[in-house]
Amino acid sequence: MFAGGELLVVVGPTASGKSELALRLAERRGGEIISADSVQVYRHFDIGAAKPTAEEQARIPHHLIDIVDPNEAMDAARWASLADEKIAEIRARGRLPIVCGGTFLWVKSLILGLSPMPAGDATVRERHRDVVAKSGNAALHNALVEVDPVAAARLNANDVVRVSRALEVHELTGMPLSTWQEQHQFKTKRYNAELIGVARTRDQADARIQTRTTQMLERGWVEEVRGLLDSGYAECRAMNAVGYRQIKDALLSGKVSDTDWLATEIARATRIFARRQRTWLREQPVRWWTADELAAL
Repeated sequence: MFAGGELLVVVGPTASGKSELALRLAERRGGEIISADSVQVYRHFDIGAAKPTAEEQARIPHHLIDIVDPNEAMDAARWASLADEKIAEIRARGRLPIVCGGTFLWVKSLILGLSPMPAGDATVRERHRDVVAKSGNAALHNALVEVDPVAAARLNANDVVRVSRALEVHELTGMPLSTWQEQHQFKTKRYNAELIGVARTRDQADARIQTRTTQMLERGWVEEVRGLLDSGYAECRAMNAVGYRQIKDALLSGKVSDTDWLATEIARATRIFARRQRTWLREQPVRWWTADELAAL
């Protein structure tokens, strides 16, 4: 059903069926799965990250899941380096590496590399967090508009981590992030990667998001977030992920008991996130499988 390649990469919007496709391909092709998910890398962020179950991990080896504590930094460059190591190890065992996840910057960095930008600066990031705490997400985004309107147009004001990073690059180098990226242009292919995903209609995607949100809440997602807040992880990067952020806000505002409202808020935010993912994917050479093809695999 696919031509094969040096690296198989399963992509797609959230809740589209990436994990199921990767599992089935791994079983058919003798593969192992490398997670490309910026929340699954963190320990204790389990339900909302849709981590593979113990049974699924027993069926097929999974890598780069639960590898760092929530307050530890993890970015595209570090993840790509770790993924390189896992790809080499999997190949040495004579098996097929299958990258699977929806953090597309990480996927892009693995396949095409990253521009040589400066490392993060904790002092700068702390100052940005203070701006957000005092004046809100829009204030930080407006600051980015002033120095890098190209990057600002691409980034949502609520994506505080990436907005902060774009500002940080400008502050540390005097050059906009968009200029760094334009100069790099992702010209050098590091892997001959084949991208595949499962095609869903908009109605199907929305229904799957709603169902998954409800199931996650029933499995104890709110209690998971409550425990994370009690453990001191309120300001960690993963807490800004879709769903985690909404539950955190509901807990802090006292609205968490309204489960119908909370489920609606999470599903709405997830649909917005999925639209952004689809926008990125439109520009990529993805071979889209139908649901029938997936079922027949």
